Amino acid sequence: MKSKIKWAALGGLVLSFASLIVHLFLAKSSADLVQYTAITVFTEDLTPTLATRKSSAFRKLWRNVKSLEPLHPYPNPRSTYPVAVEQNNGFIYAKISGSFEKIRNSIVDLVAISRLLNATLVIPEIQESTRSKGISSNFKSFSYLYNEDQFIAALANDVTIVKSLPPILMEARRRKEYQIFKPKSSASLRFYTSEVLPRLKKAKVIGLILTDGGCLQSALPSSMVEYQRLRCRVSFHALQFRPEIEALGKLMVERLRASGQSYLAYHPGLKRDALAYHGCAEIFQDVHTELIQYRRAQMIKQGIISEELNVDSHARKRNGSCPLMPEEVGLLLRAMGYPPRTRIFLSGSETFGGQRVMIPLRAMYTNLVDRTSLCSKTELANLVGPETPLIPDPDQLLPVKSPNQLKSEWDKSGPRPRPLPPPPDRPIYRHEKEGWYGWVAEKDKEPEPSLNDQREQAHRLLWDALDYIVSVDAEVFFPGFDNDGSGPDFASLVMGHRLYEMASARTFRPNRKYLAELFNTTVDHLYYPPRNWTFAVREHLNKSLAEEGLLKESNLSKTKFFLSHPIPECSCSTVKATDIVHSGKNNNLHLLFEGQDECPKWMQQLRTQEANADEVDSQEDETDLEGQSESEGYNGADAIPSLEQDEEMDPDD
Repeated sequence: MKSKIKWAALGGLVLSFASLIVHLFLAKSSADLVQYTAITVFTEDLTPTLATRKSSAFRKLWRNVKSLEPLHPYPNPRSTYPVAVEQNNGFIYAKISGSFEKIRNSIVDLVAISRLLNATLVIPEIQESTRSKGISSNFKSFSYLYNEDQFIAALANDVTIVKSLPPILMEARRRKEYQIFKPKSSASLRFYTSEVLPRLKKAKVIGLILTDGGCLQSALPSSMVEYQRLRCRVSFHALQFRPEIEALGKLMVERLRASGQSYLAYHPGLKRDALAYHGCAEIFQDVHTELIQYRRAQMIKQGIISEELNVDSHARKRNGSCPLMPEEVGLLLRAMGYPPRTRIFLSGSETFGGQRVMIPLRAMYTNLVDRTSLCSKTELANLVGPETPLIPDPDQLLPVKSPNQLKSEWDKSGPRPRPLPPPPDRPIYRHEKEGWYGWVAEKDKEPEPSLNDQREQAHRLLWDALDYIVSVDAEVFFPGFDNDGSGPDFASLVMGHRLYEMASARTFRPNRKYLAELFNTTVDHLYYPPRNWTFAVREHLNKSLAEEGLLKESNLSKTKFFLSHPIPECSCSTVKATDIVHSGKNNNLHLLFEGQDECPKWMQQLRTQEANADEVDSQEDETDLEGQSESEGYNGADAIPSLEQDEEMDPDD
């Protein structure tokens, strides 16, 4: 009897040990998958049926804008355009610093300047991704973000580009023998032809330092339209991300579109610099207001803005100068009819205010994800590459006293018994100092960025690159803060790329001033608005998708940032403007197509073949839809709220 008990106990121990081993193995093997388990949670219940996709409600939310379908990308030269030659006026090297969008626009302008001055461009140095910032030794500045070989090959007919200066000239550069210019983003053509070009011809080498998000005025004379097309070729074709970024970005898109689902990309635009520039401190609370005001004071001191430090943020908000908050965006999407389980991708490496400001939007749309939800830690780490460990910031470490020091202090503390010493100051622990705002708790001046902060800034370029890929490919894009006037911004860059690549894609261009007035009219019933408020929102946002929104965007942003609205210079149309006039369509559409060149015949034939193929697919889908409707008894109104369902939105209406 006892032997049986012993064997049973031994068997139990063996099984327990085996269970523990299996548990540890599964925990380790699944650790990397935890980052995007949210996708597997909502894939099943978001799988749209064919009937859902063909319903009128679904098409109203996701289909392309039909009136803009004739617009197609066409950045090729259309006049005499000589090929770049090696025998030219000399070399231009440049150092670029700033955020993702400023770096990208600066590179575009730099290529245009090199063409203008007939100079050889040396691959520019991106200061945020130099090896001194602690990035992986596998990369060197420009190649940390972009594909160097693709950049050189794609622009071979436009500008001669080399990876470095010849050795002799490089030595002279180290001795600082060449003149350096610091042009602003609004620098004129005359500045380069009268001041820079003579120095270039004389010294054969000049340097540029670009910190303003560009180095050439956005609006150029009509005689220089080929330079605008060159800008398009650089931004939309030559500037390709390195293969690892491209692959991971496409993988994120695939995960968002799993099971045939569409997704919406949303960029909040909540960046500290933009908020400080426009004086939007009071729409935040606590430490965030203080941080914005500190940055605004710096901008005033640097001459970036010439206004007072304290301004009425709520008045700026009503004027449309402050971003739409995530809660407001959620209410707008809900008014448009997007169901609560819509997949929304949150783009942008910086969301000022953190996850707290996203709580209302996440409550309305639970399938709100970002790159950390779609990618594992291993995938993101592989993108960054191997990096050397950094020494912890000494300010974050508590001082540790040796036993000898403690004994010496005890011996020198006087006779016994002693009175109790005053309580020491509360130490600042590591977890309280982590984060870029920790200095506010104990200092009046923002400290210089540590090496860890600089490395994190380099990582942000990679995160912005991933978000850029996902945002451009999205079925729908909604900007929280575009065309803010403070320089190139991420949302405007994405909107311009989408307009160039597929003008008919659904890109909202909200008028923040008009929407602020709408929100003020129903401030007491935001979550249960009256039907007329819902109709007003839908009417405004639907107009912003089409020609009316494009014309307003052109008037507001094109003179400040060309890449935000690269038509008609970089596009063509498969229909003639005269045909639109005779068709009796609205005047806005005529104005939009008025300056468009007609697409070449080969392109029109290709587009016609694609349209015919789409029509065949559509007919096949309609046939399948009829059979599915008969077999399943599908009712499209069950999937997505329609206009008739708005009667239930306001219990007091």
